[in-house]
Amino acid sequence: MTLFTWGRQRHFPRLPPPVPRYFDVAPDARVLAHCYWQARPQAHATLIGLHGLEGSSQAHYMKGMAEKAYVAGLNAVMLNQRNCGGTEALSEGLYHSGLSDDPRAVIAELTQLDRLPAISVAGYSLGGNVALRLAGDYGPDTPPEVRAIVAVSPTMDLGLCVEALERRSNLVYEWNFVRNLKARMRRKDHAWPGRFDLGPLDSVRTVREFDERFTAPHHGFRDADDYYYRASSLRVIERVQIPTLILSAEDDPFVPPEQFGEPAVAANPRVTVQVTRYGGHCGYYAGATPGFDGYWAERRVVTFVAGHSSTVAGADDTRSARGPGEGLQE
Repeated sequence: MTLFTWGRQRHFPRLPPPVPRYFDVAPDARVLAHCYWQARPQAHATLIGLHGLEGSSQAHYMKGMAEKAYVAGLNAVMLNQRNCGGTEALSEGLYHSGLSDDPRAVIAELTQLDRLPAISVAGYSLGGNVALRLAGDYGPDTPPEVRAIVAVSPTMDLGLCVEALERRSNLVYEWNFVRNLKARMRRKDHAWPGRFDLGPLDSVRTVREFDERFTAPHHGFRDADDYYYRASSLRVIERVQIPTLILSAEDDPFVPPEQFGEPAVAANPRVTVQVTRYGGHCGYYAGATPGFDGYWAERRVVTFVAGHSSTVAGADDTRSARGPGEGLQE
């Protein structure tokens, strides 16, 4: 299902053209979001989407989630991580799997400048870890406008997920990640000549090697293992203070389900874990029915977010997102 949903051509006929928006998230970093606004944005809840490793705001699940949110009456802000979506020139540095500062800065601007009354965050894979990390980093200081978090196939324990990715059966997945990471570093060097030493790049064969030589040292971690430990949302999950949903699948090839049974997860009453039997990694195709394209997790995201945004005018419309077959994979 991982490969099926990744390779399957999709269309989004109910999604309007996006409105690009740039956010200055740090003195040396700017990120791009593709936004789908309702006619009166302040009268509606907003969903911020976070993509996975080497993805972008144009990933199929990001556009699918945006379409379902928009049709349900929500604003949808699909955010690119630093350097993603062709934005290497906008930021001097790199992103990493626990960098919650960027969505935090975006939320601050949307609530303080745009006066949006209710915001939820949904992330896939790496973006799921970032979303959970964001909630934990907020802790008791979570802004009242931030209503809910959803993490789909999140790499919550980064070390465990990288170990799983290194299995021989996952060779094709790791090869694809490494290929994209190396290509991005070359584009980064073109935009910022001399900023990074690309000497070790050709010898990189695994995600761990890339993180050891680039991600960890750039962000001040001792090494890849230190980065994986400290950036994992598992370290802060007990601090989450808002309704949070974690979706994963038993057959995910490189996000082992046992991480979601950790005591810190189970002990937090605000965190709900739903592990389906099937779904793959960010897949969750349940089969299309009239009015529903079959992408179950995207719909589950919207219904959960809508359920915690009902005080916003227009949010009741989101109940229409619950369609035939809701929960069939539970």
